[in-house]
Amino acid sequence: MNVVWHGSYMLYFEDAREIFGEKYDLTYMGYFDHGYYAPLVEMNFQWKKPIKYGMHPRIDIIYQPTEAAKVVFDYEIRDTADESLIATGHSVQVFMDKDYKLVLYSPKFYEEWQKRWNVFEK
Repeated sequence: MNVVWHGSYMLYFEDAREIFGEKYDLTYMGYFDHGYYAPLVEMNFQWKKPIKYGMHPRIDIIYQPTEAAKVVFDYEIRDTADESLIATGHSVQVFMDKDYKLVLYSPKFYEEWQKRWNVFEK
């Protein structure tokens, strides 16, 4: 069909999360090193138009600050040729300890990360 398979969009969002994590020091191994996992509990996307082979899309990831013990991102995939919107997405990760128990309060390292990056500043 000359278009990217729909399941690839979630992989693109994963790539964006990993790059964000490397840039802002919020990586999966960092969660683990602090004694936590951060599994996805919600992920969706809304498709606007296809990514055709040969296109060069850009994926923008937007961190959404929350005081809850969650890591929330929104995503936009745009066609770099004309900046048109290809797809949007949203993901939510929660914290689990190494015994796989849900953590209801933000871990100290995550609160410190939010302070370091001034995520609640307007």
